[in-house]
Amino acid sequence: MDLFQSVPQSEPLAARMRPRNLDEYVGQDHIVGKGRLLRRAIKADQLSSLIFYGPPGTGKTTLARVIAGTTKSRFMSLNAVLCGVKDVREAIAEAQELRDLHGRRTILFVDEVHRWNKAQQDALLPWVENGTIILVGATTENPYFEVNSALVSRSRIFQLKHLEAKDLTEVARQTMADKERGYGRWNVSFEEGALEHLVKTADGDARSLLNSLQLAVETTPDSYPPPAGADIHITMETAEESIQKKVVLYDKEGDYHYDTISAFIKSIRGSDPDAALYWMARMIRAGEDPRFIFRRMVISACEDIGMADPNALVQVNAAAQAFDRVGLPEGQFHLTQAAIYLATAPKSNSSLAFFDAIKVVEEEAAREVPNHLRDPSRDKHGFGHGEGYNYPHAYRDHWVAQAYLPEGLKGRIFYQPSAQGYEAGIQQDVIRRRELQMAAMIEESTENLSYSPGDKQREAWIRRTKGSSSRFLDKMRTKMFGFLKTERHHKILVWRESSGLLLWEAWRQVPEGGVCAWFPDRRNLDLCEHFTRSLPESERPLFFGGDPSSAEADLTVIEEHYGPFEVIMVRDWISRLSEADRQQEWAGLRKLAAPGSLLVLSEPLPAMGSRLSDFLTDGEKEFANWEDLKKTEEEIYLSACPGLESEEAAAGLLKEMGLSDIETEIITNSEERILTAEQLESWLDTERSGSLANRMKESIGPDTAPRWSEFCRSRLEGARVEWKSRRIVLKGVFQKA
Repeated sequence: MDLFQSVPQSEPLAARMRPRNLDEYVGQDHIVGKGRLLRRAIKADQLSSLIFYGPPGTGKTTLARVIAGTTKSRFMSLNAVLCGVKDVREAIAEAQELRDLHGRRTILFVDEVHRWNKAQQDALLPWVENGTIILVGATTENPYFEVNSALVSRSRIFQLKHLEAKDLTEVARQTMADKERGYGRWNVSFEEGALEHLVKTADGDARSLLNSLQLAVETTPDSYPPPAGADIHITMETAEESIQKKVVLYDKEGDYHYDTISAFIKSIRGSDPDAALYWMARMIRAGEDPRFIFRRMVISACEDIGMADPNALVQVNAAAQAFDRVGLPEGQFHLTQAAIYLATAPKSNSSLAFFDAIKVVEEEAAREVPNHLRDPSRDKHGFGHGEGYNYPHAYRDHWVAQAYLPEGLKGRIFYQPSAQGYEAGIQQDVIRRRELQMAAMIEESTENLSYSPGDKQREAWIRRTKGSSSRFLDKMRTKMFGFLKTERHHKILVWRESSGLLLWEAWRQVPEGGVCAWFPDRRNLDLCEHFTRSLPESERPLFFGGDPSSAEADLTVIEEHYGPFEVIMVRDWISRLSEADRQQEWAGLRKLAAPGSLLVLSEPLPAMGSRLSDFLTDGEKEFANWEDLKKTEEEIYLSACPGLESEEAAAGLLKEMGLSDIETEIITNSEERILTAEQLESWLDTERSGSLANRMKESIGPDTAPRWSEFCRSRLEGARVEWKSRRIVLKGVFQKA
């Protein structure tokens, strides 16, 4: 059966006007726009199993038709309403034969896939798993609820949204212009506001709009079709008659059931009583069982309000019991009181601490109950069970500091009291007692840091210092992504990537969008590209660069084929490039961002980090002009990175670049470090171009600089110091070019 044959003129307008390729497809730019993952996969004919999920009239079946028209694989289609397991088996048999005899793939499109029961869906599973078929499913219901989890886990989910007004207007424009399938043979015009009324009332549903257009156009002439070139004028009255009022969108067994109760609970959690009453009214008006609503409010009373107002559970339970006694319609007062109470109550989710405890129990081996907590009634004399237990009621305030967790978990914290409502009153008590318990339990230990040259303890200490640097990088990455509010379909450009630090986190955050990364170094590009080989080609990040001189050309290619991007991320850009090179790259980067897109930068602040002079305490005894030396060192650091002298200077630089809504955050890394001879040599070699000592020589003279360098070596080699470094993370919003 082929659902994708040409459509005769006798078919409804909605069927005739189905897009035949991606260029005719209107809307859903978040999944099929330029550079998006799905568009690339369709064009490359490299599809994996897909499930399209969205409301009626948003283009799910149309996307399947587009795939059918572009793929070299055989395309088969089934409608779950009309077909059963027998039809599935026949389709599988044909797909096996085609694969075994001709080596050709089969794409099986299943419309309304949620209509199949578990047995029917299970019939597909082994053939999807072994690659005999590539499944393309379409459903109006949430696949995570209505499609077998095994099928969902083997498919990529794409959610289609209601079309926007501009999209529906474009659909109408195409229809009026198309002479073969639409109404391009006549001069169709609309009274002011008539087309807008049809678009608005269609409410994001292209099929509804086209049905209304067909009724309006084909009933306006005295007889249809009129002669070619005839005028057809659609009045507002005709438009109003051609569109029917939509029914309330709510199905107690379907996706909107789950979405509406979710909106209700989230409104309670967000302390919005007006929204909570609105969503509850929609549910009651649609016939939802009030006991179901009460059940969810009982859960919310503990999950979202919890210890901030322990009385919330009492209130909801009392309202539920009153409703059981009174029933509808008067019981609506009890529903209302419970919802308003929860929405206006102080909030705390500290009860989620239990799940942290469960996780520890599941991940760790069973631990012995501490001896002093064991039951003494049976084995007190034989094994000493219960010995050492301090009876809290025997102490002041009925409390005493002692350990209640088993060995290995002492000091572990699960419960975090909030500062809301009732819980705010107990917060300080909990924290104070916890501090005293930890003080009673923790034994202080000091690490012996003395070492001989080349010994293992020294090497371990240096490794620990390097580990601290990696933690600082992770902290920086967290701050950079903390500025973003990415959606799954967004596109991110990582410019001047080196190690994949930003690339892989970006790739995880936008699985339905796309990530491009430009590398100035070929070795780093090849290394990161190596790790993508296990991914399907259409899902891999896109790599560019490998040669610093290719930046301008690569920017042009990226703009032409993959832009614009919602986010551009750069690390160590201002600090490593000259102003001229930076301006040249900036001209290209601006073209890759639409107004409202974000630029996120991370840069070092050398002027705010540690100095060698910070660790020299007796310099004035050796050098009469020690203060001048310290001042010279300070000036060198201040001039190291123009534009990064301070947080204000860095923010000002982004303003000069034309960005707005600038936000900044400084992160600090403080680590204990051993200053090795090798490190000091790299800084204090007066003959090494660019070294600190060489720069000092320019300022304090060729005679004084070597003495200062030797003095620093003698005082600092092998010294254990607390080394501080600072970075700034900046976010700016692109404006119109």
